[in-house]
Amino acid sequence: LVESAKQAGLDRPDVLHEHADGAALIAAGRLRTRVDAIDRHHAHEVRLPTRDGDTIYLCAVDGDRLGVSLIQSNAMGFGAHLAEPRTGIMLHNRGIGFTLEAGHPAEYGPRRRPPHTLSPALVTGDDGALEAVVGTMGGDSQPQIVLQLLARLLSAGQQPHQAIAAPRWVLAGGESFRLWEEADPVGVRVEGHAPDAWVSGLAALGHQVDRAGAFEATFGHAHLIAVRNEVLAGAADPRSPVGAAAGC
Repeated sequence: LVESAKQAGLDRPDVLHEHADGAALIAAGRLRTRVDAIDRHHAHEVRLPTRDGDTIYLCAVDGDRLGVSLIQSNAMGFGAHLAEPRTGIMLHNRGIGFTLEAGHPAEYGPRRRPPHTLSPALVTGDDGALEAVVGTMGGDSQPQIVLQLLARLLSAGQQPHQAIAAPRWVLAGGESFRLWEEADPVGVRVEGHAPDAWVSGLAALGHQVDRAGAFEATFGHAHLIAVRNEVLAGAADPRSPVGAAAGC
């Protein structure tokens, strides 16, 4: 999963923009070159930008199985440092996702939307029926966290509370939140309650590994609701001091 996450983000600064062709980005031929670049026995050195941010995630599913996967984000700190005067709501500064490179598809300009880190997800079955809503805060780590949650939920068959509470890893590099600039070589941060074998195993493959504290906020505040026939199973992240799961 670590190597898959690296390959997924390898050229993100070049291909992430509001008119990106999602189908082309996950086409079999394109993915095959990414798969071929993964060596299960050795870490592949890449450099990726990483960012901090201030984001919340929530999800809901009703009795008709209508699901909502929602993220709200100021981007960085207090966003644009401007507030809407009637409500006091701070305006975001997601414009930092633009580039000033002339001719780039994500170049700053009027009537354009910037690339961003937000990754709310909705899972459907082959018949189009809702199976899960899931997401997290966490800046550039969001897709990596969602990847791990879906692997646990869909592949390993874990319950939502197990997937949410399980230890995580995130790619680690530079700590900037500027335009898509170069970052330090990518390593892996592992949560403190992960098995020791995670650290030794990743290091043996050539990854630069750093063990963090247990249940740190930097590993996301993820929430998840799975639709299991007539039952809705949900869980809120113990890493969040204000997260909650409720049914009514």
